[in-house]
Amino acid sequence: MELTILETIIGFAILIFSIIIHEISHGSMAYYLGDNTSKDQGRLNLNPLNHLDFIGTIMLPAFLLLAASPVVVGWAKPVPVNFSNIRDKRWGALKVSLAGPVANFIVAIIFALIIRFIPALSSDLYLVFKLVVIYNLVLAIFNLIPIPPLDGSHILFDLLPQEQWFYKAREILTKYGFLILIFCIFIYPGINWIFVLAEKIFFFFSGQLFI
Repeated sequence: MELTILETIIGFAILIFSIIIHEISHGSMAYYLGDNTSKDQGRLNLNPLNHLDFIGTIMLPAFLLLAASPVVVGWAKPVPVNFSNIRDKRWGALKVSLAGPVANFIVAIIFALIIRFIPALSSDLYLVFKLVVIYNLVLAIFNLIPIPPLDGSHILFDLLPQEQWFYKAREILTKYGFLILIFCIFIYPGINWIFVLAEKIFFFFSGQLFI
């Protein structure tokens, strides 16, 4: 999907707020489960300045855009969570980790269904809604990759049995996770597959034929 400069700017704005929704969802789930940390630090709002991460929200997306990458991903400053305040000691951390990707999936599905059931959308509005769907799907899928510091790693750690080998594996993955992630993004296998999968999901929920 080739985008004009204006479409790229609109897409970047959509990406930023999709990332913010992702982080707010983590904090909101933690708040629901008994932890007020993110709320007390003013992180449960849509003000971009409260969520910007220099590398994840600005540098990486900008680099991918300038490199004409078909997929633009990123992350915001993680919301603070004090897991000792979480009421659900067994599954609370898992719920907090899942909240971000699930929120992105929900946003994507809602806008895809709007496209499906309101076929009279203007071409401009259709493009904006499609970008909302694609970027939220890309964020959800990207964050489910089980490599630290992404949510998928926390989900994996929460589901694995807490045995001795587990702590060693987690320590190694946490130490080298960011380097592994950069390798996977820019060298192998790359991130084009995320865009392909996101488009297939988009066409499925919007009721259109995949081209």
